[in-house]
Amino acid sequence: MTNREQVDQVLQQIQPRVIINCAAFTAVDACEDQETLATRVNAEGVRNLAEIAHEIDATLVHISTDYVFPGTLNRPYREGDATGPLSAYGRSKLKGEQAITASALTHYFILRTSWLYGPHGPNFVETILRLAGDRDVLKIVADQFGSPTFAGDLADAIFNLLNASVEFGVYHFAGEGECSWYEFAKEIVTQAAVFGIPLRVQEIRPIATDEYPLPAQRPAYSVLDKGKYKQATGRTIPSWRESLAEYFSIRNTLDR
Repeated sequence: MTNREQVDQVLQQIQPRVIINCAAFTAVDACEDQETLATRVNAEGVRNLAEIAHEIDATLVHISTDYVFPGTLNRPYREGDATGPLSAYGRSKLKGEQAITASALTHYFILRTSWLYGPHGPNFVETILRLAGDRDVLKIVADQFGSPTFAGDLADAIFNLLNASVEFGVYHFAGEGECSWYEFAKEIVTQAAVFGIPLRVQEIRPIATDEYPLPAQRPAYSVLDKGKYKQATGRTIPSWRESLAEYFSIRNTLDR
């Protein structure tokens, strides 16, 4: 993505009607030490896609993040709310959004999502399962709130937007409902038991953010308001607990 000449060559040859950008530097803590690289991928690479999408008259779908917000509101964030990222990752992703809106491209969807997990990749669910299989006690942050999002639901949302006659622009999509990382971890362990996954953990303890310091600062509250998406598409969104069960069902199938 950061090689403009290569991106141009490939997309000019393919001539797609739609470009869905699933690529990003998403290692939040690593971005603190590698902000230049994060910006190249998450902003400059996105600018390349936007400029070439305009040249070939393609629609660009770009996945962004709740981490563009500072997490200071006491209600879910709407698309027009002021941004204010706290981390290098959030800054790089916001610059990617700005690269699209500053380009000549008008046919685009910027789809902000949160706490994303899915098959075939490292994610919070798999981290908790691994730790719960090795330890008796887990200590999980309980004062950061968001909405877990299953990648399969996000994929459906992308095509719902593309297939509906809706206005281009910025949309929010995440699992329905909200929770803390601690509540998410508890539900992961509960559902793992239902699906017959053997775990060693006996207790999950809530802790404060400052008890588990990390290089990158996270927003305390980054729940996204999905009203614009639901009104535009007429679609309902599964609760994050339902989607977690769907993930476990798919995971079991893949493990066979």
